[in-house]
Amino acid sequence: MDARLKPYEDKMQKAYDYLESDLAAIRAGRANPHVLDKIRVDYYGTPTPIQQVGNITVPEPRIIQIAPWEKTLIKEIEKAIMMSDVGITPSNDGSLIRLVFPELTEERRKDLVKDVKKRGEESKVAIRNARRDGNDALKKLAKTDVSEDEIKELEDALQKLTDKFIKELDKLVEEKSKEILTV
Repeated sequence: MDARLKPYEDKMQKAYDYLESDLAAIRAGRANPHVLDKIRVDYYGTPTPIQQVGNITVPEPRIIQIAPWEKTLIKEIEKAIMMSDVGITPSNDGSLIRLVFPELTEERRKDLVKDVKKRGEESKVAIRNARRDGNDALKKLAKTDVSEDEIKELEDALQKLTDKFIKELDKLVEEKSKEILTV
């Protein structure tokens, strides 16, 4: 890989990684601890990731259990979950917090798949923007002492890179859609 294309490959990789982490947070009927990844708990005045204030387990396919390191954090964790977009009301027994995920309806599954595809398209746009930026940079490079053949090879390599990332994105979206539609 030509070093001149590296910044554009990095941008494409970031778009892919962002989509991957974004899709991990979408629940697909099963309890997935990643839905809690973006939640921050007020821990002595500091917004702290929920994973750093308690032990998160999945004792059953549709239940997430949070065992806080300190019992005093139960109210703060519940408050953080309620204020998030998880859409599930936590329940606690004084020492553990449980999130029970209801079965997804057929309609909700279809809405989630549409959302996944929309996010996939947004990531494709980001990848194509990186390609456009790369092509613009190559056009500027053509005005210097770089041969037309070399520019053409770089453009082809950039297009192949774009195609590779788009294909990987499609696969990611397809897998997540299948996961969501599986009852």
